[in-house]
Amino acid sequence: MSITDISTFFCPTRIYMGAGSHEKIATIVRDRGCKRVFIAVDAALLASDFYGRVAALLEREGVAIATYSEIEPDPSAHTVARALEVCRAHEATAIIAIGGGSTIDVAKAVGIVLANGGRIHDYEGIEAFSIAPPPLIAIPTTAGTGSEVSGSCVITDTEKNLKMSIRHAALNPAAFAILDPLALRTVPGHVAAHSGIDAFVHAFESYISRQSNLITDAINIQAIELLAGNIRQFVADRENLEAATNMLCGSALAGITFGQTGLGNVHCMARFVGAEFHLSHGLSNALCLPAVARFNLIANPAKYAKVAAAMGRPVQGLPVLDAARMAVEAIEALCADLGIPRRLRDAGVTGDKLEGMAQLCVQANYNRWNPRKTTLADFRNLFQEAF
Repeated sequence: MSITDISTFFCPTRIYMGAGSHEKIATIVRDRGCKRVFIAVDAALLASDFYGRVAALLEREGVAIATYSEIEPDPSAHTVARALEVCRAHEATAIIAIGGGSTIDVAKAVGIVLANGGRIHDYEGIEAFSIAPPPLIAIPTTAGTGSEVSGSCVITDTEKNLKMSIRHAALNPAAFAILDPLALRTVPGHVAAHSGIDAFVHAFESYISRQSNLITDAINIQAIELLAGNIRQFVADRENLEAATNMLCGSALAGITFGQTGLGNVHCMARFVGAEFHLSHGLSNALCLPAVARFNLIANPAKYAKVAAAMGRPVQGLPVLDAARMAVEAIEALCADLGIPRRLRDAGVTGDKLEGMAQLCVQANYNRWNPRKTTLADFRNLFQEAF
């Protein structure tokens, strides 16, 4: 960012955080007079103690609920349409999402279409809707996407085999985000690892984005420190409430910024890897991260040096380039410690699709945000290196 540029920063979400913060739901629905609520929830959580606590809170407040739980990873427009039917039939005046990024994205999409009509396809792109959805209370059960505070949601168009990004910085974030580490206790280890890397990539790519600014930089470097400093402990033990709280906070911080700064080549490549091979978004990011981190280093070594410091590397007194390279080393070590496959091929990606995905990356035009100009030949090389 040049000192002559004009930047903006905006966060419309009220955030509650800490163990037991889910109890704030009672105050929220009471203050807003909500008596009929639609809940999008991960199916695996329906029998959980945490969901039981939330349902009991709502029952004590006299709130009638309708739930929808048939939500797949990378949810489709068909899922949104089915969930919308349930929400509309219940005449809900507020929406609660309890789950990972897919569940929160479905809840967002339901609210958008409920308020604006049509289909979710109609709102692909930036600020393509204008009527505010019903208030959304988002309770993430993974520390990864930051969807609870971000201005975007991603829904899959299964007919075109593409992911639609629906973005609105003011109207798409949840009205309330509840970051309660008690909600993370049942997350499987591999999900904790993949979603945690996703959050780290949000912070990292937002920090080095062409559209970053002084405010997003301050938020993202704190997010990188929180995520890199706690993800190992969190993956090892999801009962570690301090690590879980720090992961949730880091994920939310990155979620606040990346919708305003844009992301880079990691997300660009992962977008098409995930769609083509049906890999989770977090794993797709993790597989592409080391190669892209090496590629982008020369565009902003000073920021890479600060990333290395935030990840705990001893960079004081080192030349900037040497310190910058330590960031890449730290990222590679993080992926290894979390058991991320070393190469795309190890996760089932086949070489015959690399060229097509490289071409799609060029068409997606992430050069608006990625710090290093990337050509078709560059994407070919990046995919080959990651493969």
